[in-house]
Amino acid sequence: MSWLELVAAGLGIVAVCLTVRQNPWCWPIGLIMVLLYAWLFYDWRLYSNLLLQLLFAALQLYGWWQWTRGGERHDGRKVSRLGIAAVAAGLLSGVIGAWLLGYLMATYTDASSPWLDSALTAFSLVAQLWMAQKRLQCWALWVVVDLCYVAFFLYSELYLTAGLYAAFTALAVSGWLSWRRDPALQCAP
Repeated sequence: MSWLELVAAGLGIVAVCLTVRQNPWCWPIGLIMVLLYAWLFYDWRLYSNLLLQLLFAALQLYGWWQWTRGGERHDGRKVSRLGIAAVAAGLLSGVIGAWLLGYLMATYTDASSPWLDSALTAFSLVAQLWMAQKRLQCWALWVVVDLCYVAFFLYSELYLTAGLYAAFTALAVSGWLSWRRDPALQCAP
């Protein structure tokens, strides 16, 4: 455990708490967190997770824009649900992304866990994209992904990060419950 991991974990908790509350400051704080984790994952040779953090950096900027300027009237997105077809398409893209990234990591790098790391990376990207668009289903996917990350980081002996993802799991449950009560969701088609 390093001071960098401790700072990144703390920022992660703050960012997700702000996300649950639909506070747009979650995005710049999250941007700092993912850049710190990119550095850490490079040191730990978890290259899919490094790539994930760099993609998350771009998604942090996208989410910040969506939450503050997105939507039909450019006044920020409101919470909404995805239809069954959109959920299926997102999950299928996660499967395809996991397979492609896993193959690349297993074939061309010395990644320590290429297939599992790649699967978690691909589904994290789907969840993060849904979160940036304020889709309720992001939280359900985050619960599953975060629980898998807890086991993965425990196995990798990254205990503080495993604890962080356990907290993320609890926050994802809280986010699901909070966003389900959002008045904008009740009015959405």
